[in-house]
Amino acid sequence: MGLKEGQRRVGKKLGFWLLPLLFALLFVIIGSVSLGSAQLSFYMVWKIILSHVPFMPEMEKDWSKAAEVIVWNIRMPRILLAVLVGAALAVAGVAYQGVLRNPLADPYILGVSSGASLGAACFMMFGQGIAFFGQWTLPLIAFICGMGTLFVVYRLAYIAGKVQMETLLLSGVVVQAFLGAGLSLVMSMSGEKMQRIFYWLMGSLTLSDWSSGVVVAPYVIVGGIIIFLFAGELNLLAFGEQKAHHLGMNVERTRLMILIAASLTAGAAVSVSGVIGFVGLIVPHIMRTIVGSDHRVLLPVSAVAGAILLIAADTIARTVMEPQELPIGVITAFLGAPFFGYLLRKRRQRFF
Repeated sequence: MGLKEGQRRVGKKLGFWLLPLLFALLFVIIGSVSLGSAQLSFYMVWKIILSHVPFMPEMEKDWSKAAEVIVWNIRMPRILLAVLVGAALAVAGVAYQGVLRNPLADPYILGVSSGASLGAACFMMFGQGIAFFGQWTLPLIAFICGMGTLFVVYRLAYIAGKVQMETLLLSGVVVQAFLGAGLSLVMSMSGEKMQRIFYWLMGSLTLSDWSSGVVVAPYVIVGGIIIFLFAGELNLLAFGEQKAHHLGMNVERTRLMILIAASLTAGAAVSVSGVIGFVGLIVPHIMRTIVGSDHRVLLPVSAVAGAILLIAADTIARTVMEPQELPIGVITAFLGAPFFGYLLRKRRQRFF
């Protein structure tokens, strides 16, 4: 009875916070798809969208082909990709912060995103002719390189049969510095491709299309589901590794499984959007402050909040300096850097 009552309370709390966030997500999507350099009326935009919804009554097409291409083939795929990438980065951030018990952790702290970035940059530079898996090749390479980075970091931190969190974080910093040097080397050799790689590294959804969302969605969904299945274990880890071990958890195996799943989602996001910083830092911290530290609630609400943040940032990036477009990483850095400074000031206070 106690377990059922606890599950009911979690369900009520999740519904209480998730429904308003979903409405906010819908509002942000409506605003984003209606804004852009092309002057299209709100009414026309939504007629075009509704004309592509299955089972909707057929309506008169009183818009141009160009308008339909702008709305359905450019804006909508970009928004879908922003939802997936924002959710992936936020969920990965929750997972890293939960496993490492560190409010400053995000998908970049262990060098996973740097590894994925280096792999993707090398593919863009040297591997365009060896795309064995077609459009799936780039996210697959990014994931493999991100996982390879995680393995190296984990092995460096594995001392005397166990992994200390402080050593893991320091190993991530060292490996990330090394990968950053490798990335600089690749960029210096890239010639005419430097601008594309540099812009991609600053984060952008410019080249997104429907196939981009189709490619990245399975990685994000599978990784997110795995992380959510470990929500209870993340709650136990918040009390410390010794207590979790005494309660019957295999701490090392659980930690590794969560880190792999988080790396899967982060690597997939990096492969299609480039490096978009601070989403995995800001969103989990704000959501934890609002809804608490129960990961059964925190993970879903962070996923929706991450999608909201990235759609808003992308909309600002493509409209604030029309017709020129800013990288999304610039917008998230303006938001995230002061927030990171705030967290550093508060670091001495107990977080969990």
